[in-house]
Amino acid sequence: QRPYVCDYEGCGKGFTRDFHRARHLLTHTGEKPFECTAGGCNEKFGTKSNMKKHIERKHQNQQKQYVCDFEGCNKSFKKHQQLKVHQCHHTNEPPFKCNKEGCGKCFSTPSRLKRHEKIHEGYACKKENCSYIGKTWTELLKHNKVSHTEPIVCSECNKTFKRKDYLKQHQKTHAVEREVCRCPREGCGRTYTTLFNLQSHILSFHEEKKPFSCDYPGCGKVFAMKQSLARHAVVHDPEKRKLNLKAKRSRPKRSLASRLSGYIPPK
Repeated sequence: QRPYVCDYEGCGKGFTRDFHRARHLLTHTGEKPFECTAGGCNEKFGTKSNMKKHIERKHQNQQKQYVCDFEGCNKSFKKHQQLKVHQCHHTNEPPFKCNKEGCGKCFSTPSRLKRHEKIHEGYACKKENCSYIGKTWTELLKHNKVSHTEPIVCSECNKTFKRKDYLKQHQKTHAVEREVCRCPREGCGRTYTTLFNLQSHILSFHEEKKPFSCDYPGCGKVFAMKQSLARHAVVHDPEKRKLNLKAKRSRPKRSLASRLSGYIPPK
């Protein structure tokens, strides 16, 4: 028989002893009532046995050479830093003090002290033959970007750029044979770098079709392509990337080949 039943919602496990039920209940609540008794350690555990295992594994059989010399204390610690932190409870002062002359600020952790000391030391540039020292990490980053960033140079014309993507876009102007889309309409001969631009040209110039109008008050511009209207809409409202796309009149969908050739198949 297991008369002691866990009353946590959805559980209902039974136990032979009330102690076992109480210990099990901690797995639901997440409570850890047993705190490590070793000085400078704040680990907590759900059961006493787990706490004992922790002490045996982490704290026993290890020499503690740093002893608190405050009257009536005598707690010992393995590390000097642990002792310094502990002694703050006696003095009510942060343990880590800045040694810079005229400063004397105190901090609760070594990392905060180290961060503070950088105010006095500064952030030195590590590049060869550079003596720059920034007051902040951000200043050093800006210095490196301005003074030590290698220029991005076009190998064809020696033009320099700030970013690699700018160079990549520029290099297209040096291509021996640029990919072009030539208008197939008789007597035209215009070329475009994208199929989208060619389609827009055929609709607006040859077919004189601009079915998409901007419905922004006072605008009324018309476009051959739906995407062109969407791109234009940002001029009126940069936050709102799309305005309602309004077509003047509906027209049947045509294949790409039909658009480029101008041939309209019979219905």
